[in-house]
Amino acid sequence: MQDTPLIIAGREYASRLIIGTGKYRDYAQNAAALKASGAEMVTVAMRRVNVMNPDEPMLVDFIKPDETVYLPNTAGCFTGEDAVRTLRLAREAGGWSLVKLEVLSDPKHLYPDMEETMRAAKMLLDDGFDVMVYCSDDPVFARKLEDLGCAAIMPLGAPIGSGLGLQNKVNIRLIVEQSSVPVIVDAGVGTASDATEAMELGCDGVLMNTAIAEAQDPIRMARAMKHAVIAGREAYLAGRMAKKRYADPSSPLAGLI
Repeated sequence: MQDTPLIIAGREYASRLIIGTGKYRDYAQNAAALKASGAEMVTVAMRRVNVMNPDEPMLVDFIKPDETVYLPNTAGCFTGEDAVRTLRLAREAGGWSLVKLEVLSDPKHLYPDMEETMRAAKMLLDDGFDVMVYCSDDPVFARKLEDLGCAAIMPLGAPIGSGLGLQNKVNIRLIVEQSSVPVIVDAGVGTASDATEAMELGCDGVLMNTAIAEAQDPIRMARAMKHAVIAGREAYLAGRMAKKRYADPSSPLAGLI
């Protein structure tokens, strides 16, 4: 299978890994993890990360917006209006039009409110944003979001920050098969094998934050995730062997001496 580049909203990316900017010890550690991961894009929770107050340490002093793509997101928003307002402020502050939309439903499980997500996505698209959208692992909603014009579909692997890995591989695969825009697993990755599994399903990328930031050695985990995503993509393109019910020896058994 021939590989194709990852293109989001008209821009090509060499790395298929996206990392976050939350939960790190400090911005310096975050920047070191970014370098180790090889990622070219970071998510920025506009309500939680300092990108504008010069009286406190600023993310932009450690991760340069002219060197790394900032992806403003709406973490902590529970209504469409809050999400849209947050991203409009982000565009005014930094000129960012490529954004990540998430509208949450319940603080306990942080699953997306898909009705509010759809409504907010339409408002943002009508306002000229390129929208990457966090969504449930429901192929029906994924198709509707693509039909609206979203730039990337981002189904959850498991609840945000849980580290449980992919809980519904069947639906993730269905979303991959039906989508003509990038599909990026967002939320639930805990370790490198989870990232590899997502890529082996044919996903175009993986987004993660807690899996790196809360590892005992975030820099080493970031490096592991870099290789995991590459390995998973290569395995997907190579095409795995068929699963068989019985043994199939590597060397023929006939004609043995």
